[in-house]
Amino acid sequence: MNQKMIYPATLTAPAAHADTPTDIAKDFDEARSVLASSPRSAAALLRLCVQKLCIVLGEPGQNINADIGSLVAKGLSPHIQQALDIVRVVGNEQVHPGTLDVRDNPEIALRLFALVNFIVDDQISKPKAIAELYAQLPPSKLNGIANRDKTKP
Repeated sequence: MNQKMIYPATLTAPAAHADTPTDIAKDFDEARSVLASSPRSAAALLRLCVQKLCIVLGEPGQNINADIGSLVAKGLSPHIQQALDIVRVVGNEQVHPGTLDVRDNPEIALRLFALVNFIVDDQISKPKAIAELYAQLPPSKLNGIANRDKTKP
């Protein structure tokens, strides 16, 4: 229509990381489907993904800023904190009057997809892969490690 593809939708954003929890992946896919027509909507949906990821990471999910602060206090790496805050701030700016509007630079919305996938990889996939390998260590070695790491009175 008017030289613009209406159907099927053009998906330029990457797919959700394979380890993205199903509920979050649905929001991520919805963001992908609206990116071309509404980068603002996509950014807001990705902010929702980050809020839900905070819950997966053990936070209450009531206040995304407080959740990120709590994760930082628990030792979250600065690059993940920055990725979370980028998606949070850009997404917030799309639904509240602010100074950053992705309509001025839709590339920013596209880059948020990569950040969400980066967060999932770092906070879900890598720990999962390590845990799977660690569980394959011989029981005697795991017992030795547990004894080594016991807190001394």
